[in-house]
Amino acid sequence: MNGDVDEQGAACTGWNNSSCEGTEYCPPRCPRFVDRAGVPRIARRYEPTDFDAVVDMYDDLDSYSRTQGIPPATRSGIESWVSSLVENGLNLVVEGNGRILGHAAAVPLSASAPELVIFLHQSVRNNGIGSELLKHLIAHADDENHDGLTLNVSCGNSRAITVYENIGFDETERTKTDIAMELSMDEPIVDRVQLFPAQRES
Repeated sequence: MNGDVDEQGAACTGWNNSSCEGTEYCPPRCPRFVDRAGVPRIARRYEPTDFDAVVDMYDDLDSYSRTQGIPPATRSGIESWVSSLVENGLNLVVEGNGRILGHAAAVPLSASAPELVIFLHQSVRNNGIGSELLKHLIAHADDENHDGLTLNVSCGNSRAITVYENIGFDETERTKTDIAMELSMDEPIVDRVQLFPAQRES
């Protein structure tokens, strides 16, 4: 996005969005980004036509990707689970190469601080896509006037815990197996993730 608007009122289509100062048509966070591997990606709101592609992504996840019983192990279970997320929450996806590569949701939408879930296909991990998708979820949740976001993460998932802590989530409860965390929408990160690309430090 470069700040230009076409005849249909849509924002620009350029991948180098570093000089974008935004328009009234922009979502809470610019959907275009380049991952650490230099690949252009788009993070956006889920659309009904994405259902099969989201289910395909979950159905193709390796066994190491499943945590705390989700996603379900069978395709029919995945379909029911995704349907519930879509019906009751805020849903975002990351797409690339004609596929859905990541999915995040905050449920229930009626909660002041809904619980988030976020998954990436194993083929695109460690490229900054998960962190970017999480920033989008924060921006959209604030735009929907939520007070915060909550999550539960396995105590053994040190990488995810580090990501959440770096974003600004605070631990609220710990059991032998899980950690509950929460991010208040009063945290500085919430404003930072909604800056137009030209306003960002890097």
